[in-house]
Amino acid sequence: MKILVIQQKMIGDVLTSSILFEFLRKKYPNAQLDYLINSNTHPVVEGNPFIDNFIFFSKEAKTSTRGLLKLATQIRSSKYDILIDVYSKLSSNIITIFSGAKSKITYYKPYSAWIYDHNIRRKTVTDSKAGLAILNRLQLLKPLNIEVKPSQPKIYLTKNEITTSKKFLKSKGVDFNLPLYMIGVLGSGENKTYPLNYMSKVIDLIVKIKKAQILFNYIPDQRQDAQTILEMCQKPTQQMIHFEVFGKNLREFLAITSHCKALIGNEGGAINMAKALNIPTFAIFSPWIDKATWSVFETDNKNMSVHLKDFKPELYKDRSEKEMKPKAGELYDKFPPQLFEKKLTLFLKQLDD
Repeated sequence: MKILVIQQKMIGDVLTSSILFEFLRKKYPNAQLDYLINSNTHPVVEGNPFIDNFIFFSKEAKTSTRGLLKLATQIRSSKYDILIDVYSKLSSNIITIFSGAKSKITYYKPYSAWIYDHNIRRKTVTDSKAGLAILNRLQLLKPLNIEVKPSQPKIYLTKNEITTSKKFLKSKGVDFNLPLYMIGVLGSGENKTYPLNYMSKVIDLIVKIKKAQILFNYIPDQRQDAQTILEMCQKPTQQMIHFEVFGKNLREFLAITSHCKALIGNEGGAINMAKALNIPTFAIFSPWIDKATWSVFETDNKNMSVHLKDFKPELYKDRSEKEMKPKAGELYDKFPPQLFEKKLTLFLKQLDD
């Protein structure tokens, strides 16, 4: 038995989709379980004990028809019995057509339904704490008669990674007698980034309440904006920020985050990774993103999130994400930290309970 799961999206999607493998392994203990992903997302699933092999979308496969067909031919030669297409876009449709898999599963889309044996319709509402992102992925296992229950994604760090990162933090002056917080200061794009002046106020509040040390999560090309946030913070806050302390790659970031009391900031990949490390999170959602999908496992106050719609539902009036996205900037302006200061304060105080 050979099974291929396809997820050619971003870090959060690849990590969330990895929950399928634990259930597949229980159902098919001797099967070969492979994961087709983008190479830059590999660090969040590296070391996952339920995945046998990783296959990467090459740059050639992403940019040329010839490259994509070459990859599809490679997949066909592996002779998979089952293919689960979580990505469900044109490139994965083509790979599926060529795959020769006996059972092909994906989400329902009218234009590609003919390609697959099982087309699963996504749920749009739920009262489950797991969130729609988890529940809809688990639905893809129904055609295989696999018994499932909401499961949280996990990231697997080695003992050496954890030990090395702690030594690194100590060498940079981090005091482990004081709480340490990771701040997701910037989102993946402007329309997913909480205004810089608002974020500085959030960090001021954290330091005021917890007298905490602060680390910034940002990538090199975001350094200028991260520096701006630093300079907007109050002077006492600036003294608690280790601005130059960050991982050189994604695995180092994960190992450093594992030593933090919590991760607070823009909702996105970093929040999902922290949850997978069992680190408490407080997520600030972009005002155009659907919270019901990505507010994953907010239980017992360990993981909290805030969305403008929570406070000003009248601004939405059943409008779709697509309609709200162009208005992200003006919606963010209406989302000052004062709206959720009480909830953030509660989150910070209950971390010590």
